[in-house]
Formats: sequence, structure tokens, C-alpha cells
Amino acid sequence: MLRLASASLAGTAIEFYDFFVYGTAAALVLGPLFFPSFSPLAGTLAAFGTFGVGFLARPLGSAVFGHIGDRYGRRPVLLGSLLLTGLATVAVGCVPSYGSIGVAAPVLLLLLRFLQGLGLGGEWGGAVLLTAEHAPEGRRGLWSSFPQAGPAVGFLLANGLMLGLSANLTDGQFTSWGWRVPFWAAGLLALAGLWLRRSVEETPQFRALAETGRRAEAPLTEVVRGHWRLLLLTGGALAVGYAVFYAVTTWSLAYATEHLRVDRTVMLACVMAAVALKGLATPLMALLGDRYGRRPVSLAGCAACALWMFPFVALLRTADPLLMTLGCVGALLGMVAMFAVVGAYLPELYAPRIRCTGAAVGYNLGGVLGGALTPIVATALADGSGPPWGVAVYLTGVALTSLVCFALLPETNPAVVQARTADADAGTVTGAAEAAAPA
Repeated sequence: MLRLASASLAGTAIEFYDFFVYGTAAALVLGPLFFPSFSPLAGTLAAFGTFGVGFLARPLGSAVFGHIGDRYGRRPVLLGSLLLTGLATVAVGCVPSYGSIGVAAPVLLLLLRFLQGLGLGGEWGGAVLLTAEHAPEGRRGLWSSFPQAGPAVGFLLANGLMLGLSANLTDGQFTSWGWRVPFWAAGLLALAGLWLRRSVEETPQFRALAETGRRAEAPLTEVVRGHWRLLLLTGGALAVGYAVFYAVTTWSLAYATEHLRVDRTVMLACVMAAVALKGLATPLMALLGDRYGRRPVSLAGCAACALWMFPFVALLRTADPLLMTLGCVGALLGMVAMFAVVGAYLPELYAPRIRCTGAAVGYNLGGVLGGALTPIVATALADGSGPPWGVAVYLTGVALTSLVCFALLPETNPAVVQARTADADAGTVTGAAEAAAPA
């Protein structure tokens, strides 16, 4: 399990490195380089627009790779998605700016971001099922949290490299070529990930499906027709996690550097410290999910996010590094309570024959609802000299919507479900015995 979980974590870390390095570049440099005729605000909005395209592509990627995973196995998904995302990311680092090739520059950027999203949409389902379908029942949440820690590792890799370049290069050097280096490094990381995953074994549950001939012929059709309500609920439930994460890691970076005049190196360090703590908290939250259930931990995370969004904006507004870090930490600890358990939660909601498609599409639908729009909406709401309370209102609204969706989802932790069933059966037997007893 440790070897499998480590391979899963390494792959998601590399894939999310590719995805996050684009978000950081969008917040710092892509607007002036690829949309120079726009005002600073419009340029940032346009850069975040290309950022959002990756989220729109993710459900399509999850449908394509989910079909492969449910028909031909989880292992091909792990290799194909990693290769696609890695190649697209390296290519982003090679795209000339608007000043060199004109309108073709943002068009190429848009296309490559779409391919990044396709690859990442497929990655999550394969990586999570690799651990979830191998893991023992009582520790499924813990082992499935390994790939959920991958985004934190990928973010730290991406922004650590950006931070080092930002601190050691002049503004001119960073804008000219420094921002491209992390994209080029994605090629080496993709090769390392492919090497780590080369000997990964197929999961026992898929082998059983293949041997008995019970694989779904059209898994997406089956999911949409038979489980559309579940699909919408999981997408809505996970929206707050994406919204909060990208508000902290992408929007706050742009807001602090542009509106509050915080040095980009300082703000990157604040955000990285918060993400590091989020990564460390992931297995602890997953253990709580194994002990008390996936649903209660997720509900607690939604409630924490709803309560923390106004303090988050207030602390960010101070421009004090320690207070900004505190605001980011509080927000990310709320969202990780949900995302630490969904690696086990979503697969448990679907039958094995459609699990790769159902879990991945639901997960990435949450990305569209929460991640694609948040940097754009937050940037528009924060335009002005006053505190961006509109951002807090927006994020609180998303958190409450996700809270309702989680409340409508069932509990799936086998130990918790069995305990409740046993308690209900015991109550039924006791009630029957009392009814049968003579007066």
C-alpha cells in the first residue's frame, strides 16, 4: 500500500504542479504579456479567463479518461493523463508573447490550457482509485488521502520555484524569461512520474470486473442516466473546496500584489506556508473520516469555511505577512476537511463498474462550479479602494450551498454504516420484544 500510495501521490503532485504553475503565472505576469492592450484589471481578468478554461476541460477529461478507466483499467489512465498534462505544460513555457506573434499568442495559451485541463481531469480518478481499490476497508480514507495531499506538494513545488526565481531575478528578467522556467521543468517531472508509475499493478476490483465480463459498455451514459442527482450533488458539494483554495492561492496573490502593493515574494511565501500546513493536515482529517464518517467531517469543513470567509478577507486586507498567513491557513484548513475524505467518499458512492467515470466527473464538476469562476468573480468584486467584502459574501454563499449538498448525500464509511445498521436492528429487536411481552 505504501508503494502504491506513494506512486499515486507523486503523480498527482506532478499533475497539479503543472496546473498550479499556470495559476501563479496568471496572477503575476500573463496579463501584461498576452493581453497588453487591456487595462491592468482587464488583463488580469483575461489571464484568469484562460486559467478558467482548464477547469471547463476537466469534466471532459474525466469523461474521456473515466471511460478508459472503466473499460480498460485504471492503470492506462495514470500514464496517459500524466503524459498529456506534462507535454501541454512544457508547451505553455514555449509560447511567444503577444508582442512577438500577436493574437496567436493568447489563442495558443487557451488551447494548451484546455489540454492541461483534459489531462488533469483524467488524473484524479485513476490516482484515487489506485489507492481506494487496493486499501483495506478500515483505512481506506487514510490511504486515499495520499493523492489528496498531492495538490499541496505540487503547489509548493510550483510556487517554490516561482518564489526562488522571483527573489533572484530582476523584474525584467522574471517577466522576460524567468516565469517560463517552471513550465519547462514540468517535462522532467513528467518523466519522473512515468518512471514511478511504470510498474503499478491494476486494482483487484477492476480485474474482477474484467474476468467476469461486467464492465460498463458506456459508463458516462450509465452515470448520467442512473445517477444524475448524485453527480450534481457531489459537484455542488465540492465547489466550496475549489472556490476557497483558488481564492487563497490565486486571487489573493493577485489582489495583494496589485491592490495592497505587497511584494510578490512575500505573498508567495505567505500562501506557501498556508498550503504546507494544509498538506500536513490532510492525513489527520482523513483519519477522522475513517473514525467518524466522511459526511460529518465534510459538513464541519463547509461550516468552517462559511464562518471564516469574512475574517479571511479582513486579515488579507491588513497586508501584514503574519496576519495574511493566518487568514489563508484558516481558510485552507476548512476546505481540507472535505478534500481529505473525498478520495474515499466519492468512489464509495459509485459501483465499481462506473466508479472511475462517476467519481472523476463529480469531482471535476465541482472544479467548474467553484474553481473556474472564483478568480474572475473575486477579481471583479475586489475592484475598488475599499475592503473586498463582496468576495467574502460570494465565498460564504458557495460554502452554504456546498453544506446543503453534503447534507443531502449519504454516509458511505463501511464501519459507520454497519454500526448504524446494527443499532437500528438492535432497536427493532428490542421494540418487537417489548411489544410481545405480556402486560
